[in-house]
Amino acid sequence: MIEITDLKTTFSTGLFKKHTINAVDGVSLHIKKGETLGLVGESGCGKTTLGKTILRLVEPSAGTICFDNQDITRLSMREMRKIRPRMQMIFQDPDSSLNPRMTVAESIAEPLRLAGTKKQEIPKRVEELLTLVGLSLEHLDRHPYELSGGQNQRVVLARVLALEPDFIIADEPTSALDVSVQAQILKLIRDLKDELGLTCLFISHDLMVVRHMSDSIAVMGQGKIVEIGTPDEIFESPSHPYTKDLVSFAKNAVLPYKKESK
Repeated sequence: MIEITDLKTTFSTGLFKKHTINAVDGVSLHIKKGETLGLVGESGCGKTTLGKTILRLVEPSAGTICFDNQDITRLSMREMRKIRPRMQMIFQDPDSSLNPRMTVAESIAEPLRLAGTKKQEIPKRVEELLTLVGLSLEHLDRHPYELSGGQNQRVVLARVLALEPDFIIADEPTSALDVSVQAQILKLIRDLKDELGLTCLFISHDLMVVRHMSDSIAVMGQGKIVEIGTPDEIFESPSHPYTKDLVSFAKNAVLPYKKESK
């Protein structure tokens, strides 16, 4: 589904933009159809930039991105609009992802309206999506400030699924949520991924969460992929020193989706 080759994303900094930062530095990886690839690394290592670059929300400086056997790196913005419904992203903070002036029904209906869905079909589809993510119809007329963080993330997920995408990037989708609801959202994402046959890039700084969610794991450090393997390979026999540090830290952390043993 996704084939990335020597991808680079560079930003210019300084008063005269003489200095450059290689946020993504020669990344190559692939994601099979129906697979979840976990991308793990410390904050600031380039994970989010890589995700945005794959969707061309940030333009790559070099390299290629193939989506379903099509090189999208050099497509025009008009050509990308035809593909974007198939590629969606869940951002970190659900509260800032939603327009505070729009109701839940309006937020979920917006991508359907923009995609040209018949007006009379939208209300039924909105109700189906709301039910799919575990919310009741009484939430339709509420605004984001009237909902909890977990409920808002469910609304975001409903909106992401509105156009029936094939590929989803989940960028730390539970990092802004209370620990008590993180497990619920993680389970929902995994269940929907399996039910709908989605391909997923799951981004997190938490190796234990990534292990729980992923079929394979890529470890990122300073803009580069330093190690790739199955969850068991990464967790039980890491080879790179950076990965070993992440594993050591993760083993001492309490899982948000598992009760601590007494």
